[in-house]
Amino acid sequence: MIKRGKPSEDGRVKVTFMLPAQEPPGQVSLVGSFNDWDPHIHPLRARTNGRRSVVVSAPANSTLHFRYLGEDGLWFDDTDADELLEDGCRLHL
Repeated sequence: MIKRGKPSEDGRVKVTFMLPAQEPPGQVSLVGSFNDWDPHIHPLRARTNGRRSVVVSAPANSTLHFRYLGEDGLWFDDTDADELLEDGCRLHL
């Protein structure tokens, strides 16, 4: 699930990326154009509602290119993205 916030006064949008608690099992990171595809910057964290999530702040009217990276090098996409492409997902803010 992806939730987009409204643009703030500084022209940025907070985007929350969420996955079920154990699908897929193990550690998962959000990687993409906004963090130079570095899996150490945005790991998903467990929440009290049983989901895992991470929040990213990006400029309004931008496009984020992203994928999830799980344990053992498992790459996967988010079906809630605006576009699913061969090389990942796109989300338009």
